[in-house]
Amino acid sequence: MGSADGPKADETDGDTRKARDTAVSERRFRFLVAGYAVSSYGTFLNMVALNLFVYETTGRALAMGLFMAVRLASGFVAGLVVGGLLARFSAKSIMLWANVGQGAVMLVLILAPDGMLTGALMAVSVVIGACGTLFMVALRSSIPEMVGEDRRAWANSLSITGRSLAMVAGFASAGVVVSLVGYTAAFLVDMATFVACAVTVALLPIAGGKGAGGSAPEASESSGGSGAGKDASAAKSGRRWRPVAFVALAAAPGMGLMVALRGVDAFGSSSHNAALPIYSTSLDASNPAVFVSAFWCVWALGNIGAQQVIQRYAQRTGRSVGALGFGYGTVVMSAAFIAAFAGFPLAVTAVIALIAGAADGLTEVAYTSHLQTLPATLRGHAFGLSATFENLGFGVGMILVAAALDRFSPLAVVGWSHGAAIVVAVVFLLRVAGVRRAERTGLRKEEAVEGRPDRGDRDGAEVSRG
Repeated sequence: MGSADGPKADETDGDTRKARDTAVSERRFRFLVAGYAVSSYGTFLNMVALNLFVYETTGRALAMGLFMAVRLASGFVAGLVVGGLLARFSAKSIMLWANVGQGAVMLVLILAPDGMLTGALMAVSVVIGACGTLFMVALRSSIPEMVGEDRRAWANSLSITGRSLAMVAGFASAGVVVSLVGYTAAFLVDMATFVACAVTVALLPIAGGKGAGGSAPEASESSGGSGAGKDASAAKSGRRWRPVAFVALAAAPGMGLMVALRGVDAFGSSSHNAALPIYSTSLDASNPAVFVSAFWCVWALGNIGAQQVIQRYAQRTGRSVGALGFGYGTVVMSAAFIAAFAGFPLAVTAVIALIAGAADGLTEVAYTSHLQTLPATLRGHAFGLSATFENLGFGVGMILVAAALDRFSPLAVVGWSHGAAIVVAVVFLLRVAGVRRAERTGLRKEEAVEGRPDRGDRDGAEVSRG
């Protein structure tokens, strides 16, 4: 009886210990998300405050465009190098110094004399753009090590919820903060948010980075065998980060097309971001900010609502939203953004904004969760290359869209921009459907072979003879 009871007791202890470890890791991740949300608030606050400050300081709209271009270019470059950094350093150190860097450069801006303001603003643009990408990639690529593979969807959804709430708070309060307490106080608040996030990261034990070698063998096996393993070794050494980044996209069927779709989606996002103020002005020239603020608030409600549904779905089923969810979500989101500029009544437009936010939340979780299925040593490279594509798509989009809006209506510009995303999403969905159909066909063949061993031997012999 003792020997029979022993394994049961051990299993019970093991389950209890696993449940306790899961609860601890989830609690730590919630604290990390809280710090991330605080710094995200600072990011969205300074996105508004800094643009206003640049315009007020220089008196030229071109300077605002240059400021944004430098910020996006810095994020583009950071996306190329972050995979190599994660192969050499821990995710914790990258996230910590990314926040320290952003806080420090805001302090430089606050203390800069008038004659050095332009240089300080360019420094802020470079550091904020690069460090924001470094932090985001380090966080997303390390989530499976932080909370476990089976809790990826929950963790992704929680972090996106925190970021969405921070976006609403940042955009909504930026004008009030600047008008009531001035730019210097706004920059101090911004600096404090990055310090708060840095302290949170410093106090928490955070896994990930340095190639995440502990989990690489299993991940390599599940994603394509020895080839992925060799590429993982290259990533870990850091000597071949560029080819490894592209090999990471080839490690799973359709991954490269998925990242390309993400870049085209960013291109579409640039169109509605640029067109919203113009469309809002046509609705109410005396107070154009009202429609823009209301639209993004409703969009955020839809996004947060989708995250709640996704979290409950992941908890109940233990599954994450798949690649099909990303493709369908992109189609719905792009169609909703096009419809938002079609001149519907405000109540209908509010529903459209809600749908756009929900679909955007779905695509974000599906996309992030899918890239996290890559081997740990390739994951940072894939997320870095993805960030590069997104910055490239958004940056090129802002240039083309700004030129197009001088000649065409917001509906036309948003229509062809998001229409391109819909076309690529349909191609992606067809690709995923084809891969799944091939997998089902292969599974049926295996079942047939198992059911008829005599046929299996004969088929095998025929194949071996060529």
